[in-house]
Amino acid sequence: MPNIEVEQIVNMYVIPFGIKILSAIAIWIIGGIVIGMLTNLLRRAMTLRKVDPTLITYSESSLRVALRIALVMAILDVCGIQTTSFAALIAAGGVAIGVAWSGLLSNFAAGIFLVILRPFKVGDAISAGGQTGEVTEIGLFSTTMTTGDNLRVYVGNSKIFSDNLVNYSANSHRRVDLKCQIANGVNPLEAIEVLKRHVTKVANITSTPEPTIEILEFNAAGSLITVRPYCSNKDYWQVYFDTNKAIAAACAEAGWPVPAVHQVAIHQNQV
Repeated sequence: MPNIEVEQIVNMYVIPFGIKILSAIAIWIIGGIVIGMLTNLLRRAMTLRKVDPTLITYSESSLRVALRIALVMAILDVCGIQTTSFAALIAAGGVAIGVAWSGLLSNFAAGIFLVILRPFKVGDAISAGGQTGEVTEIGLFSTTMTTGDNLRVYVGNSKIFSDNLVNYSANSHRRVDLKCQIANGVNPLEAIEVLKRHVTKVANITSTPEPTIEILEFNAAGSLITVRPYCSNKDYWQVYFDTNKAIAAACAEAGWPVPAVHQVAIHQNQV
């Protein structure tokens, strides 16, 4: 008699429950494979159509999240859990989570606007959210950048979208702003000609527009000359440092004295 009861329990509860567990595991594994295939198919299709890499990554992430949610709902349905009540529970919990995670949701919303408005794309050099670097990925909640000192930085999309954004790669060329202080007694017009001869030899500066070398101001030390060559964004730091070297070479060749502020003391005879 006890054996019959055990057999009935096994047949009525254990076996059906085991079948549900095995089915859930099988659905999870197969579903994961299918999701991977679909997302890869989407990426390949968008790549063949030469869609922007930013939009490809964003679409792939969105599709993966949506399919994972659908997969979990299917597994719950197989296990006998009513998904309608579960969906209502998710909706109720979503309100509470939305209040607690308002910053995260604002990052998500800002990410959507970044993809739609496209102020920058993957590969652009930007300055946003207090960071400057090359964009490597625009995610659902944050944008990933690689800085000039090879650090990976993650900046919330809402911070990028709500703050001032500078895209250094948007235009074909960029200006390098440097200065050269000339001492008193040196003719600034002659100094400009000497600087031009050296600066125009710097590699990767553009001929159109031409480098701007002009008197910026007169101060107590002498004349302050501005040196402004133009170059593409990828050559910015090379032109920056090489132009500084060209300025130093021009000063050494001309033998200009070191600029310094001169003080004149006037002694008055006391009566």
